[in-house]
Amino acid sequence: DGRLVIPVAPMNKRRISGIVHDESASGKTVFIEPAEVVEANNRIRELQMEERREITRILIRLADGLRPSIPLIEESVEVVARLDFVRAKARYAVETDACMPSLSDGPELEWYHACHPELLLSLRRQGREIVPLDIVLTPGARLLVISGPNAGGKSVCLKTVGVLQYMLQCGLLPPVHDNSHFGIFSDIFVDIGDDQSIEDDLSTYSSHLRNMKTIVGNGRPGSLVLIDEFGGGTEPQIGGAIAQAILHRFVDLGLWGVVTTHYQNLKHFAEDTDGLVNGSMLYDRHLMQPLFRLSIGNPGSSFAVEIARKTGLPQEIIREAEEIVGSDYVNLDKYLLDIARDRKYWENKRMAIRQKEKKLEETLRRYEEEAETLRSQRREIIGEARQEARKILEGSNAAIERTIRTIREAQADRERTQEARRKLEQERRQMESAKGVGSGGNELLRRAPKAKKPKPEAPPAGAASRPIAVGDAVKLDGEGTPGRVLEVSGKRATVVFGMLKTTVDTARLRHTAADPDRAPARQASFVSTATADDLRDRQLSFKRDIDVRGMRVDEALQAITYFIDDAVQFSAGRVRILHGTGTGALRQAIRRYLDTVAGVASYRDEHVQFGGAGITVVDLA
Repeated sequence: DGRLVIPVAPMNKRRISGIVHDESASGKTVFIEPAEVVEANNRIRELQMEERREITRILIRLADGLRPSIPLIEESVEVVARLDFVRAKARYAVETDACMPSLSDGPELEWYHACHPELLLSLRRQGREIVPLDIVLTPGARLLVISGPNAGGKSVCLKTVGVLQYMLQCGLLPPVHDNSHFGIFSDIFVDIGDDQSIEDDLSTYSSHLRNMKTIVGNGRPGSLVLIDEFGGGTEPQIGGAIAQAILHRFVDLGLWGVVTTHYQNLKHFAEDTDGLVNGSMLYDRHLMQPLFRLSIGNPGSSFAVEIARKTGLPQEIIREAEEIVGSDYVNLDKYLLDIARDRKYWENKRMAIRQKEKKLEETLRRYEEEAETLRSQRREIIGEARQEARKILEGSNAAIERTIRTIREAQADRERTQEARRKLEQERRQMESAKGVGSGGNELLRRAPKAKKPKPEAPPAGAASRPIAVGDAVKLDGEGTPGRVLEVSGKRATVVFGMLKTTVDTARLRHTAADPDRAPARQASFVSTATADDLRDRQLSFKRDIDVRGMRVDEALQAITYFIDDAVQFSAGRVRILHGTGTGALRQAIRRYLDTVAGVASYRDEHVQFGGAGITVVDLA
């Protein structure tokens, strides 16, 4: 009671002065409050009572302050409760992968990938996957009669329909795909399980009949009926007949719903009656296990014989049972098995065809995208080629102009002029092979001057037979610039042509009457025929791509230096350097060098389909 006490053995209780408050259930311990702490305990009790009085006073003050706001508080409680309710529904929808289906006011049931929410969560906790349900009922087939093996999923299918429909009509999102369609039913009648009662004198069958009476008496076109094991619980022949009559009454009332049964007469009745449709739960005959998949359109077999064999029932019992029911029943069951097998086969075929069609569509779409990319790249490449062709044409025209200027400045003899004109004609024919180039070449060729016939030189007497000697006036074979021999050493001679001194074979020298000392200074600067021919051959054999893969950095940079120099000299416009990816060291070294070249306007990686980062495209200024 909030008093501080000491547990003491009964024999020692008189040795402590104080108040005995209680003793243990066994009587071996008494609880004594010592006299020394009685006053302290009294003080504690007083303080506790004062605390309670203070708490009461504070609560009264708070209640007095809140009392005027009671209506607002009640409204807030309702709002919070509603928000909590909405949040709880949303969390449950997320947990069960629920979606918002299409809704209609009247009866409608078209569900895809429907799952029983509690079964879904239970299997998920076990690490197993649920088999979803696809079910479609229409005004012409509004009552589904499901048959199939025991433990095949008929009742689960029935309960899934009831739970999801009730969830929707209670404002909860059902776990279905969002292309599903739900309607609103005015009533939902359910007959599942065994309602037998000793107190009410109800057997299993009589309890079912009482439920059927309620459905027939209250059912209307907007009602949903869910009945498990329809017609069971009594003698099969009369039970099947009564069930068929009740099912006929359901059709007349316009009810919607799902019923499960094993009765053959109900399967036949559903096949021949408008408003009814057969359905079956599929079963794997080879593995002897249910597939838990609903198939609408054909009745299902109970697989009683196959299941009996699987359980190990003696063969003589099974054969006797087949003889009792007759060959017609056994054959009918076999026909249903064959239908189920064929349906499964064609469903697999249809699924495989759909997958192939999807793959073909994806492949076609990818090819169309790649074709569009190639067309775009083709337009880009053609544009670049035309631009490069214009640059080549401009470079060729400039080369022709330089050749004309060289001929004029060199005052060439007739043979050299004819050679130059021959090469110009050859280049013109080469350029005419390119579209739109021939006219420019013809125009420049017409502008080339005719060869000026130099006055024949009067060679000194005996020049034809006299050997080359120091001080002789000579010229190179095929050239018009005179020079003076400074030194002769065997078959080599040192000759000065204006400001240029060179050593050549004496066989290439010819005596001339021209005075080298009086020749114009500009004649000392000349380009030999061999040099011009070499330059043109290099230009004709120049390629816009260079491959430096496998080279060391210094080797690659030396090769690229000569390559870029030629490209700038020949007005290449755009070139490509193939260096590969590798570690990237060669690529970086090449680009550092390109940054130092004045003739390089820009550079970039090649398009990914033509080499990507392994090729550098260089645009020249």
